[in-house]
Amino acid sequence: MSANLKYLSLGILVFQTTSLVLTMRYSRTLKEEGPRYLSSTAVVVAELWKIMACILLVYKDSKCSLRALNRILHDEILNKPMETLKLAIPSGIYTLQNNLLYVALSNLDAATYQWPSDSQELNSKELSAGSQFVGLMAVLTACFSSGFAGVYFEKILKETKQSVWIRNIQLGFFGSIFGLMGVYVYDGELVSKNGFFQGYNWLTWIVVVLQALGGLVIAAVIKYADNILKGFATSLSIILSTLISYFWLQDFVPTSVFFLGAILVITATFLYGYDPKPAGNPTKA
Repeated sequence: MSANLKYLSLGILVFQTTSLVLTMRYSRTLKEEGPRYLSSTAVVVAELWKIMACILLVYKDSKCSLRALNRILHDEILNKPMETLKLAIPSGIYTLQNNLLYVALSNLDAATYQWPSDSQELNSKELSAGSQFVGLMAVLTACFSSGFAGVYFEKILKETKQSVWIRNIQLGFFGSIFGLMGVYVYDGELVSKNGFFQGYNWLTWIVVVLQALGGLVIAAVIKYADNILKGFATSLSIILSTLISYFWLQDFVPTSVFFLGAILVITATFLYGYDPKPAGNPTKA
């Protein structure tokens, strides 16, 4: 059963990450009238959706009893403040990572995405170089921060007996607080002018749901597998989403360096999961 959950969660993570990257990229390149939705508010809404989903799962595990749900939340969260505070560190890092994902997907591909500018005309080459640099920095920062947060969260999950859903509620609580702080600092003026849900449409809500699902799936992968396999699953999803971008969206031209990287990732995934059979004892002559 544990092995089935392990590979099922890994498969769902690959599907979720691929869908999220493609949908998020499309949502940030889609040109519509009116203001574009704010990525900072989308991060907060995704955290709130994750909290609600986890509360429903805890409710189901407690045999659909509101009294039992209230007791579990009170005993596991309110009565254990130090255990809850441990989740503040990875939560802050994950919130930063989610915001950086929007930054990266908005800047890495300058050919299909251009920031609107009413006051000045920018040279396309300068815009492309600047966008790629910003996107690269966002990706690198997200990679380093994600590695630390993943290992830290895995340590917490496997050293305690609390359910993964309780841990996600704690994670989402701090994530929503950090996210609201980001909204106030970076987009407070825009929110006060056009509202919290400005620019939201059906595609935005799909992005939000996929991002909330990702938090749940990542926690399940870390719980039933480990953070290294999570990294390999994410890498495979990057390769898959890039291939879809080439054949379907036609906004990416793979190079020999990309193919070399893809081969290395697939080989590393195979080698990590390969379990050779023990050699038999040699027969004595």
